[in-house]
Order: sequence, then C-alpha cells, then structure tokens
Amino acid sequence: MNGKTIAKALTITGLTGMAGMAGILSGTAAHAAAPSESVAYVRAGNIYSSTGATEVRLTEDALNARPRFSPDGTKLAYLHDGTVWVMNADGAGKHQVSDRPAGGPAWSPDGRSIAFAALSCTGGPGVFRVAAGGGTTEALFPASCRDQELPQVAATESTDAPAANLVDRLRTDDAVAWSPDGTQIAFRGGECESIADNCLSIGTVTTGRERAIDVYGGGGNGTSGFGVVPAWRADGKKVAWTTYAADGTAVAVTEANTDGSGRHAIGKADDRELVYTGTSTAVLTGALNGHSWVTAVNLTTGKRTPLHQGSQPTVAP
Repeated sequence: MNGKTIAKALTITGLTGMAGMAGILSGTAAHAAAPSESVAYVRAGNIYSSTGATEVRLTEDALNARPRFSPDGTKLAYLHDGTVWVMNADGAGKHQVSDRPAGGPAWSPDGRSIAFAALSCTGGPGVFRVAAGGGTTEALFPASCRDQELPQVAATESTDAPAANLVDRLRTDDAVAWSPDGTQIAFRGGECESIADNCLSIGTVTTGRERAIDVYGGGGNGTSGFGVVPAWRADGKKVAWTTYAADGTAVAVTEANTDGSGRHAIGKADDRELVYTGTSTAVLTGALNGHSWVTAVNLTTGKRTPLHQGSQPTVAP
C-alpha cells in the first residue's frame, strides 16, 4: 500500500490555520491535510471515497459496510445488506458476488479472490473464498469443513435495524484480512473458541492450520473481551487489530508480530479499524468531538490528521 502522500500529511503539525479548525468544528473534512490517495469509508451506512478535498458518495442507500480496495485500486469489495458485493472505485458496476450473510471481505493479493467470514459447517463462524467476479463459494476455515457441503444460505436481516453501542457492534464484527503474500488469513474466532470465549486467529490457506494470536476468557463469560478487524502491514511483519477488555479498558488498537509476540497498544483510546499505509503510517477510525473520524496517524511520532467524518477506512494502493 502506497502511503507516501499520507505520510507527508502526517508531517503537518495540527491543521492548517483557523480554516482547518473551523472544518473540524463544523463536521467537514480537514481538506488542507487530506491525502491525494483515494480513501473510502462509511458514514451513516453509505460508502464515500475522497481524493484530497473531493468527497464522492458511492452508494445509494444506508445498507453498506466494510469497504476494501482491490490490490490495484480499481474496485471495492464491501457488504451490502449483509452480503458481499463488488463495485468499481467510482461506484459504478455494483454486483453481488456472494449471497451468504457475511463479515467484512478481504481481497487476495492477486485480486482474483475475496475472503469473507460466514456460518461454517460446524455451526460457528468460518472463513470462505469466492472468485472476485462471483461463482462457487469454497470453505477455508475450519479446515474440517473443506470436504463438507456448504451450509444453506439463510435469509439476511436488513442492516438498517437500530444499532447497538460501539462495543456490542464490534464484538461480533467478522471482518477478515488476507496476508500480503497470500498465504494466511486473519479472522475472528477459529479453533481457539473451543477453549476461549473470544479469540483472533491466523490460518494458513493451503493447510488449514490455525494459531490464535489473541485470546479472551475461558469461563463461559462472553463479555470478557475481544479482538476483531485485523489488518496486515504491507511487509507482512506486523498485524494490528481492534481490542476491548471487559475490565473497563476502552476500545483500542493493538499491534503485534504475526505470531502474537511483541504485543503493544498504538494510537489513542477509542481508536479502531486501523489500516496500514506504510511501515510507520496508518489510517484509522478515531474519536473527535463525539464523532467518528477517519484519521491519518504517524505511528512513530503520534501526529494525527483528521480527514473526514466516518469510520471503517480503506486506502487505495
């Protein structure tokens, strides 16, 4: 992912003059600090994209979530009314690629496939793969489901139902992330759920082998905490995800090595949904004046640049 211009934006101390501050107070984008790469995000159930100061609404209704740019930046995979769709980066060419109730999708590095979480043959969450243009759905995790019939597709519930609070929404967020080399997928749940209340796993695509990198509880207390919405750094050496602990700790972003070691918090309290734009830069959802803002962050210096009001960001390569 190319984050050069975002990195430049992060060198700006604060916003540019009173105009930038006025933008924050009025709920508009901080245009003076906006990057020139395309950033897509969600606001009130609609998907928007921005390049610099220009913001474009890409969807026609409020039933959308979890956009992800394709590796070449020409398309977006996203959830529409709970199922996986794909559209061009300008909003044209919308089409459904899977009719299964799903979690947030992720592209394979070659752009040919899309992974997503859905109900598995075991009755719990699993990870599936479908061709980017649609077609046969294939089970990936748990590996024991690979030679089983796919679960029947149940009717989806409209996502315009009253929203729960942030913690409750995130707790069951099944967004997945495909590693930059294409060999692994990070996802919520997995075999670790046989001994834990909530967990985050990394699975090897070829073998189906899983390893847990974040585990919560084990006493049947489903509210013990969670790790969700994983993201890989482009060099494949780090993974970040959104965490919450039931001890009163706020929602936050955790970063670690891909084996779970070297775990540490990055960003501020209530940060979430981080996507890397370089080895030391990222875009995430942060809190500002009581609202969610897509925010560019320098992970080394901590400097932050609010971009647009919204959440669930993804950045074009």
